[in-house]
Amino acid sequence: MRGCLERRGVEADVVDSYRYAASIFSKVVSDGYIGMVKTIPQLYGVIYDRAERVKQAGGFRVWAAEFTARNLHGLVQRMKPSVVVCTHAFPCNAMAAYKRLFDPTIPVLGIVTDYVVHPFWIYKNIDAYAVATNEERAAMIARGIEPERIEVTGIPVDPRFGGAHDRAALRRALGLPLDRPVVLVMGGGLGLGPIATTARALAQSERDLCAVVIVGRNARLQRRVAGDAARVPYEMRVLGFVDNVDAYMHAADVLVTKPGGLTIAEALVAGVPMVLMRPLPGQEERNARYLVGRGAAVRARREDDLARTVAALLDDAPRRDALRAAAAAIGFPDAAMRIADRIALLGAG
Repeated sequence: MRGCLERRGVEADVVDSYRYAASIFSKVVSDGYIGMVKTIPQLYGVIYDRAERVKQAGGFRVWAAEFTARNLHGLVQRMKPSVVVCTHAFPCNAMAAYKRLFDPTIPVLGIVTDYVVHPFWIYKNIDAYAVATNEERAAMIARGIEPERIEVTGIPVDPRFGGAHDRAALRRALGLPLDRPVVLVMGGGLGLGPIATTARALAQSERDLCAVVIVGRNARLQRRVAGDAARVPYEMRVLGFVDNVDAYMHAADVLVTKPGGLTIAEALVAGVPMVLMRPLPGQEERNARYLVGRGAAVRARREDDLARTVAALLDDAPRRDALRAAAAAIGFPDAAMRIADRIALLGAG
């Protein structure tokens, strides 16, 4: 995204809005969210569903947004941004409050990074929205946002995820085998989701395969999965954070992942067939439903089903081709460029 902006002469600074929130709110949201989705994800799902049905913002949510807006005021005054871009619902809420309290003229763009939009994103004084689907656009219009403010751009991903690639050359460069299938297993940058059980479940396929497991920045999980690698009957490579996920996606025959918005947006553009595992209740469950409903992914409901689902996909080239075709229909390789154009236009007044 930054590169696309720079090519248009737009400088970008990244600000963590939670640094400007009340400390107790920031801790509850960040630490509480991570702890909840790890231990009691069903509770998070209940909270998400109830919040989705709320017609008006509650008092605490209004207070948190206005508290953050007041803390941001000095920063905005110093930086004097031409445009403020929000990639999460919380800063979108804070900037809606900022426009009410301080400056209704500052342009704000919200980039919705999932395939179903939660009402916490939707504010009538946000100037523009970039969304992933026509369904999201319709939902926002139904909640009172003018159609001209909403553009279906897709979720922005690095342009490297798009385009044609020589799979054999990539596998040689990455040191991956050419003589057997490669299954990529991912759980996002924090390494959440059932990565360890997924890696073990693949052993039930009794296939001669190579699994590449990317655990992100979760060092504890990396050590745990690396210990499992010596006990499974197939080749398993365990990696931490990598900056060439695009290369691994293009080299893989199948991706097994939980359906976080950015990961699946990258996979759609890369055209790697997806098997979705154990989505978190809330936005990930809705992402999974959307992709499966559009024929762009398959879902394994339990670890017991995973090996059979992956093996069936590896044995069915037409099915993999159908998944790629469906992914191409809803993936947006040019999303970052289109959003950069919208940002430049907003900044020009």
